[in-house]
Amino acid sequence: MAVFYSFVLCFILVIVIPTSAGLSPESFYTAECPRALSTIKSVVKKAIDREPRMGASLLRMHFHDCFVNGCDGSVLLDDTANFTGEKTAFPNLNSLRGFEVVDEIKDAVNRACPRNIVSCADILAVAARDSVAILGGTSFSYNVSLGRKDAKTASWEDANTNLPPPVFNLSQLLSNFQSHGLDLKDLVALSGGHSIGLARCITFRGRIYNDTDIDPTFASSLQKGCPLSGGDNNTAPLDATPKLLDNVYFKSLLESKGLFHSDQELFKNITGSESDNLVKHYSTNPSDFAEDFRASMIKMSNMKPLTGDEGEIRLNCRKVN
Repeated sequence: MAVFYSFVLCFILVIVIPTSAGLSPESFYTAECPRALSTIKSVVKKAIDREPRMGASLLRMHFHDCFVNGCDGSVLLDDTANFTGEKTAFPNLNSLRGFEVVDEIKDAVNRACPRNIVSCADILAVAARDSVAILGGTSFSYNVSLGRKDAKTASWEDANTNLPPPVFNLSQLLSNFQSHGLDLKDLVALSGGHSIGLARCITFRGRIYNDTDIDPTFASSLQKGCPLSGGDNNTAPLDATPKLLDNVYFKSLLESKGLFHSDQELFKNITGSESDNLVKHYSTNPSDFAEDFRASMIKMSNMKPLTGDEGEIRLNCRKVN
């Protein structure tokens, strides 16, 4: 479960990543396949050039993977006779996209490497990082710990339970994030990923017709493309600059123009609210948003990876070996 800021730095900001649960530094594949990461970036760049929305889709796919039993590539598995996977869970069905780009990346990496050594889970983590760096610029670049293995199963039930829907209130959102080891700052910073991409009418219809904390002109404009009945798959931009990862998302919340109910829950204009204060701060301090977004992406990417003898490295990301 987004393309980026207009300011330019003359150097790449790098965060030192503490390795997590057996993960290794970004140089993990360098000795055996020095072209692995550049190959992933090349395919991601071409996919975003074809369709800028794909950057948001790859970021969202990584989020939806990590929030269901950790960053293990389980979201990529097709259903089998032994399990019903995550693709048909309610938060993903007819919504999660970019699987063909992951297939393209996997094929390209396997051609660039002497054997099948790059996991699908690592591909998702790197593709998400490359997407935000391409759409947001160097201020959103960060190093990715590597060495994840791929899950051999997936869970439809867990995907339905663990992914926060766009109708959640702030308390529900925070509880969900805390269950994954993330805190309020992570929630608000990662929600800034909604700075990029599009959303389907069915996901925000309730907000534009029922919510009271929404700018009436904004709601009316959205209702033209999202009627009360029908048009479920019609899309609207998540903020005013859907091809740039920037802080316009937070400025929109201050104007009651959050597209999802869950977006606007981050800013309720309540004195002393920590969430409100973070939204206000990010709306006027884009560099701080970029810094916190990077840090939260690193935390999320390191959630419960399979390493060592756990899992496998799939030859085809859609099925177990």
